[in-house]
Amino acid sequence: MNSSVSQESKYKKFITVISIVIPLAVAALFGIKIPNVEPLSFLPPIYASINGVTAVLLVLSVIAIKKGNRKLHEQLNTFAIICSALFLVMYVAYHMTSDSTKFGGEGVIKYVYFFILITHILLSIIIIPFVLITFMRARLGQFTDHKRIAKITFPLWLYVAVTGVVVYLMISPYYA
Repeated sequence: MNSSVSQESKYKKFITVISIVIPLAVAALFGIKIPNVEPLSFLPPIYASINGVTAVLLVLSVIAIKKGNRKLHEQLNTFAIICSALFLVMYVAYHMTSDSTKFGGEGVIKYVYFFILITHILLSIIIIPFVLITFMRARLGQFTDHKRIAKITFPLWLYVAVTGVVVYLMISPYYA
């Protein structure tokens, strides 16, 4: 078995495990409340800001690669992955220490909010393997395949990052 195929096989196993474990762990942890701990109520604006930074990094990454700056493109995407991981840790920590906030809007805005929230949540699960496969293909030098999947990954990841900010802005007036 050639080294590249072997590496790709290891990456694919890792991607499969991570793509299953993260959503299941988040779902499980979401239902766990840590007793007798101060709510981490300061986190939502921080993790919403991290989503905003991720969106900016993704746009800058596309600009960098269009200008032929592969190194900057790689650095920006790596930083975007780190930001997404930080978001996830803070999001889970907040929900393990704080009660969920109910959206208080009424009428059409309530349906708009729930549409954005539901699509954000579903796509945040779907995007995990896309991001990891896109990253893997670049790391393995499979740039044709990387570019092909990146055309799908980029808009999905950008949507998740931007809607994360939008969801926060829409619900923030209702935080206790």
